[in-house]
Amino acid sequence: MHQNSPFHNNIIQVFTHYYGRRIHIGVCGSIAAYKIIELLRLLLKSNLDVGVTLTRSGREFIPPINFQALGADPVFTQEGFLHSTFAHLAPGQTAHALLIAPATANILARAAHGIADDLLSTQILSFSGPIIFAPAMNPKMWNSPATRENWQKLKARGYICLEPEQGQMACGEEGKGRLTSIENIYYSTLKALTPQDLKNNKVLITCGPTREYFDQVRFWSNPSTGKMGLALSLAAWLRGAEVHLVHGPINVLSLPGLNLYPVTSAREMYSVCMELWPDMNMGCLAAAVADFSPEPCAVPKFKKSVTRQLKITFTRNHDILKNIGRLKTKTQKLIGFAAEAENLQQNCLHKLQKKNLDLIVGNLITDKDSAFASNKNRVYVSDHTNRQESWPLLPKTEVAWRIWDWILAL
Repeated sequence: MHQNSPFHNNIIQVFTHYYGRRIHIGVCGSIAAYKIIELLRLLLKSNLDVGVTLTRSGREFIPPINFQALGADPVFTQEGFLHSTFAHLAPGQTAHALLIAPATANILARAAHGIADDLLSTQILSFSGPIIFAPAMNPKMWNSPATRENWQKLKARGYICLEPEQGQMACGEEGKGRLTSIENIYYSTLKALTPQDLKNNKVLITCGPTREYFDQVRFWSNPSTGKMGLALSLAAWLRGAEVHLVHGPINVLSLPGLNLYPVTSAREMYSVCMELWPDMNMGCLAAAVADFSPEPCAVPKFKKSVTRQLKITFTRNHDILKNIGRLKTKTQKLIGFAAEAENLQQNCLHKLQKKNLDLIVGNLITDKDSAFASNKNRVYVSDHTNRQESWPLLPKTEVAWRIWDWILAL
């Protein structure tokens, strides 16, 4: 994730399509254990049931009552294990995925070698579903030959292994060993629970504004924050697609397998999209691309002391959606977006046909509830078979999920 990009400002809302699914978290002894409290909140907001197991050392960092108070149930501890006959089997019987975070060098070694001498290690050994490891430890411990060998063994068995990050550690040392971001753990956990119905699909998505500079500090743009495009990207990624996200100047998440192409201008976005499109199965162009670009100025920066009247000449930019529509083959599917000020249905249907789209999603920019930068959207949707729907005000994550449902059904 870009620096200076607060998680909740960029990801809009959590995905909520996980009713009836359960995740169990194993918390080991690490200063990073406190971060799992925030992760628990996110998972619960996604309508997941969450259980927790604390190792003896994990309990030293976070008391079990903290997890219980927030809604985790059950919460196992090594001491409580003695009073629960089948606690070592419980996650394997009820949970759909097991997450170990933070994972210590000790638990990695136990899991790699099949050692089951405490509650969490027995739960790992008896669990047959997806298991996710998110380590946190001193860089010297992470880089030790034994830990590296154990890590490779876990990866070879098909476990989901989230690499730690580079940075300053609690001990003051610098290196690789910090717990990966909560965002990464959250989305990787959701992906382990999500049907992979977009697997084997390469998807091109555009989002955010473009900036068309007319001197080195001033530009022509719009208020787009890219929230709709980010929701589409994350939903497609969760559902197994190979996502290629071409984005304007916005903050985005960096997730394993999410291919990012940062651009600034409409010309740059056009160039990248046209290069990528022939290899794609689907395209979803949600960016707010400037239709016109100002001609570059002869000076690096306008000075008001010498410029009494500012005159700028604009030229038309390439229509990315229209050009991709011309190239679209019978095996490719293309989704377009329309932000309209009036006559929403009429304009959307015209764009659907004119630009050779399979699906069009439109909204009114005059709608205060779903204008630029909103977390929600109220949209009109139509496809090339003349199926049409008007959706009520929904979180953009829900809109994104429905769009992928629709395009898969075409």
